[in-house]
Amino acid sequence: MGRFEGGGPPETVEYEPTSVKDLLVEMKDTAELLIDLSYSAVLHRSTDVAREVLELENRMDVLQLRARMSLMLAARNPDEAERLAPVLGVVSGADKVSDAAGDIAKIVLEEIGLPEAMRGALSEAVEMLVRGEIHDDSPYAGRTLADIDLESETGVRAIAIRRSQEWILNPGPNTTLRAGDVAILRGPEASISGVHETATGKAYEPGEPAEPDVSDLERAVDSIVLMKNLSELAVDLAYGSVLFDTEELAEEVANLEVEVDALQSRFEAWTLQAAAEADDPVALRGLIHLGVATETISDAALEITEGVLRDLDVHPVVELAVRESDEIITRTTVEAGSELEGTAVREGVPETAVSTSVLAIRRPDEGWLVGPDLDTTIREGDVLITKGTRTSAAAFGSLAE
Repeated sequence: MGRFEGGGPPETVEYEPTSVKDLLVEMKDTAELLIDLSYSAVLHRSTDVAREVLELENRMDVLQLRARMSLMLAARNPDEAERLAPVLGVVSGADKVSDAAGDIAKIVLEEIGLPEAMRGALSEAVEMLVRGEIHDDSPYAGRTLADIDLESETGVRAIAIRRSQEWILNPGPNTTLRAGDVAILRGPEASISGVHETATGKAYEPGEPAEPDVSDLERAVDSIVLMKNLSELAVDLAYGSVLFDTEELAEEVANLEVEVDALQSRFEAWTLQAAAEADDPVALRGLIHLGVATETISDAALEITEGVLRDLDVHPVVELAVRESDEIITRTTVEAGSELEGTAVREGVPETAVSTSVLAIRRPDEGWLVGPDLDTTIREGDVLITKGTRTSAAAFGSLAE
């Protein structure tokens, strides 16, 4: 169990007859939200967002304990134990992601310090994400998200809501916003300030990013941003490999973990070199914390895939979770002369008749290309990591042949 970070004693956790499937889905959603929130807290120096990370970290501790209790009761014989072992890996990996996100949040809460250059680089690597408490007089209070039509009108989406100690992850159109709710909002910078003010009654003004002035520090910062992107991708692929029992995706997680380890080594060297030139070397402590926590996230992703890599059968509880989702992650290799060769990708969307999103490209001579604003042209030999419906995945795969 992760460390308790609240202001009082840890919450007492007793066994409850809860669906393991539901617990796994909530842990997955919580882990992904934690990564987003922790980096956003660093970017905006937001102690409020950092505290939300610790609230979610405590929630993850409870989820993983309940999942372990349910799994122990479900293992009635050796065959069941063997099939449940990969699920325990998922639980453990999600908890480690949670702890790493908490360590990132502490950079802000404990005022460890971070170079301004880091925030400048993160502003390009992190989507705009803010936290706001719904004001009593807000026009949003008492209305459903469908009624507000926030995403269509502004491009801003409520990705999570905290109501007292309860979390609503991935709120749907029928979710009602209430006064006192803490909403986590994501969207374009041009719109999010206005939405924040409407929701909270207070203006939101993001700070100006800084530019690096030390060459070694600039290289260290570039490395940590790439590590962040690759670690996030690794977590996505890890869950995809388990949910869909796909060894190909698990192998890509292993490839990503090796790449992040290599980046971590270079990052440490450049950070130490930058310390010799920096006016205040102590300010680099936060950068080191960020590097260690980011590398931990990629390690946790690899742990999630262990059962798939060891060819253990998928437990029915995982199969149940798969049936509820039509969206899958796939790996596609572009063959010579295929229809995909020479196709442009703009902001992560390939210019094809097939609707899908390109999360990343592993290019034989360049390594990984990853990010939400991925712009490139698909080449022969590219390994594409895509997300879409089962139907679109099959059609997209045929284009690569």
